[in-house]
Amino acid sequence: MASDSLPHSRIHQDLANDVEIEKGGSDRESTKKAARLKRGTTSRRNAIVVSCFLYLAATIFLVLVEVGNTRNNTILGSMYFFKLDLTNVLAKSAPSGLELQSSIARTLGLHDYYQVGLWNFCEGYRDEGITHCSKPDASFWFNPVDIVLDELLAGASIALPSEINDILNILRIASHMMFGFFLGGIILDAILLVTSPIVLYSRWWSLPIGIISGMAAVVVVVAASLGAAISYIFQAALNSQPDLGVSASVGTKMLAFEFTAAGLTVLAAIIHATLGCCCTSRRDIRMGRKARGDDAPEL
Repeated sequence: MASDSLPHSRIHQDLANDVEIEKGGSDRESTKKAARLKRGTTSRRNAIVVSCFLYLAATIFLVLVEVGNTRNNTILGSMYFFKLDLTNVLAKSAPSGLELQSSIARTLGLHDYYQVGLWNFCEGYRDEGITHCSKPDASFWFNPVDIVLDELLAGASIALPSEINDILNILRIASHMMFGFFLGGIILDAILLVTSPIVLYSRWWSLPIGIISGMAAVVVVVAASLGAAISYIFQAALNSQPDLGVSASVGTKMLAFEFTAAGLTVLAAIIHATLGCCCTSRRDIRMGRKARGDDAPEL
């Protein structure tokens, strides 16, 4: 009986060894297949990583544009689209003299300067800095006439040429468009930051992601262009009227932020457009349409 049980135990042991060998071979094959997929999609994966980095950086710059000039502090207070200098502005029949004019303007309720952001405006004095920022409002647009007249004492007035009023109407429409484009741009860039990795798996995903990335590029470029156009038009309009005693300057930081975000978004869109026809995807390898890492060089 003992001699009969020995062969049976050996048979069971051999079967167990065969199962372990088969399992080990399957694991090695899976590991090898995964390694081939990884090697075969290296270029596509690297391109996606670069695009995600570009979208992350663009989102950060767009956030800076959104929060610029919303608080009275050194950092946010230095980021604005344009700035009005009212140091020399006077009510009618005011005496001359720079120091006296500034003193009279402050007595009348005017501040030395007003700077404009996406959500609000801030005001302040040269010797004190920013003293107040208006409450952020999604429907905000900067109307210097209403703001200045609201702060003047009763009976005081400022004569404005009709050309300024025409420019203000254009400014109102453009400001609302700019706000919508900047908000849409930051939403699209954030969505693309999260969804871009899905393009690794199939070229089919490059179509919807490429369309969205193209839309994001257009939206951010238009937003940046509107911001720059409004700022420079306002500067040219006011500086062309020296009798007003009001000068304007463009905020270079905000200008740099918005166009940097636009450039990064455009570069990321170009990468996604390229991924629609280039760089091997996982599906390409599994369907046998592209090389499998070790078999041939990747296109």
